Amino acid sequence: MGAVDIARRASRRRAHMDEPDSDALEIASPAPRRRLDARLVGVVVAALKETFDRDSRRLEFEREQAELERQRAERALHLELARQAGEREIGRLRLLAGTAVASWLGTLVLAARLAGTSAPSRVVLAGGWVFLIAALACTFAGQSFVAHELERIGDGGGPGDAGDSGMAGALAPWLIVIGLALSGVAILVA
Repeated sequence: MGAVDIARRASRRRAHMDEPDSDALEIASPAPRRRLDARLVGVVVAALKETFDRDSRRLEFEREQAELERQRAERALHLELARQAGEREIGRLRLLAGTAVASWLGTLVLAARLAGTSAPSRVVLAGGWVFLIAALACTFAGQSFVAHELERIGDGGGPGDAGDSGMAGALAPWLIVIGLALSGVAILVA
């Protein structure tokens, strides 16, 4: 039995001697271990740097995309506001056109009453008709101008000024007022 124990101890010693001692390795060869640690640290730092660079590029890309989206939304808002202004202006011009037509038709009734009167009253009434028809023509010209501006906006030609009907739209209400005033003077002269 003693021989078996001696054999076991001897085999344990050989196995123990075959395993390198970690403390002995550190003491015996510290330079290779430090080089290995330095390489590992370099690899980790390079990986971290690459990750941070990639993240910063991604964040910059996201910022640029957000800015482009903000600019698109702002442009869409401006285009929508210009479109709404153009639609309001067309509505105003249609109302003026309706007023001019109704006024002209109303003065036609007066023409029947003034048929047998003096020439000056008929001339003044005719002048009123000219102004009312000119007002109607101005409203049509203004509507055409606004429609053209809205079409230009739709084609991407910029926001333009769709809410402005130009000089024709500005003159139309005054021409209606002058036409109605002349019609009133014609009644008074008759």
